[in-house]
Amino acid sequence: MRMELQRLVDRVAARVKRPALIEDRRQRVVVYSEHTGVIDGVRRSSILRRHTTPEVIAWARENGIMEARQPVRTPACPELDLLPRVCVPIRHQDLLLGFVWFIDEAAGMTDEDISTVTEAMPDLSLALYRENLLGELTSQREAEATRTLLVESPEARCEAVRSLLTDGVVACDGEVTALVAHLVAAPEEVLDDVARIALEHALVATRQWVGSRETLHLVRHDHGVLLLCGGRSTGRVAAADAAAHLGAALRGATRGLPSVARTVVGVGERRRRLYDSVLSYQEAFQAARVAVQLPALGAIVPWSELGIYRLLSGVDARHLDAARVHPGLGGLLADEAHQVLLETLEAYLDLAGNAHATAERLRLHRTTLYYRLQRVELLAGTDLKDGNERLCLHLALKLGRLTGQYQPGR
Repeated sequence: MRMELQRLVDRVAARVKRPALIEDRRQRVVVYSEHTGVIDGVRRSSILRRHTTPEVIAWARENGIMEARQPVRTPACPELDLLPRVCVPIRHQDLLLGFVWFIDEAAGMTDEDISTVTEAMPDLSLALYRENLLGELTSQREAEATRTLLVESPEARCEAVRSLLTDGVVACDGEVTALVAHLVAAPEEVLDDVARIALEHALVATRQWVGSRETLHLVRHDHGVLLLCGGRSTGRVAAADAAAHLGAALRGATRGLPSVARTVVGVGERRRRLYDSVLSYQEAFQAARVAVQLPALGAIVPWSELGIYRLLSGVDARHLDAARVHPGLGGLLADEAHQVLLETLEAYLDLAGNAHATAERLRLHRTTLYYRLQRVELLAGTDLKDGNERLCLHLALKLGRLTGQYQPGR
């Protein structure tokens, strides 16, 4: 099928005497003709990377390509290093399958040229329909098997492993580590399709870097999953390196998208078999969830380094109230005027009650430190000499961070 598409795009390009490129409906490059003459940065990048950047996708959609039934002339965009173009939508029984793109430089495509391309649409649409059908059947089988790996049913997971191995999607049934890439929506914004396309681009880029038969990926509403399956995940490419690559790919793919404020990657623990992917996924998901709430943890957060948050992240949301752990602390958390007291208390507890180290970290005179701690005791009705009280206070502060009740540095 791909050979038929290549033959058709070469023929169309030859007839209009200008290079042509075909993308699918998600603007991933399918085939392109030989390129000579004028070329811009967007076309060069698309050919090298096999997909279009999210910024260009957003620009193209703003120019109405998704709704178009007829050829569309799009303007230049110097900020994106993009020349004027002619976009011809490819539809099969009114189902949008993709686009044929031509760079429309100074000479410009004539109406006759565009008519020539339009005449070739029936053949192109049928060929792309067949290509999409075969490709999507394969990707759907892989996605369904990956989705099944991340549920609880033992029988279903066993069948998913068998399917992935039989179809040759993964090389072997070995150790597995899950990474979860989470998109954090910007204030007053909702994650859109362009953001999710950017997420998938980042996942696919990391799969290509690690090895397609040693990885699986799945895109969900606000996060993506990357499973490192045996092979490189246990040796040549460590999970930490794959997480770093995924984090960088996410930042690059979402740069400039108004709906995305930031991205985080959670890393689960390594498991012995593909069958146990769900356990690593649950850890990676919780690690990413904690990282969303606590930006200070960084953009890449391994489950193994979460400390007390490993426990707190699994607590029922109905019970996530710091005042339930230490009622006396509730009043301090509710009043921003006490923020400095809370930050002093947390530093003191983090340093195991070492007053000298706390004063140095906070750059306080020892007398000021003792005064603040006495104020905490008075206002919270607590005794910092009591080990059980210190434990409850410390736990309540960490829980407050997780729920947003306590935001140091606000």
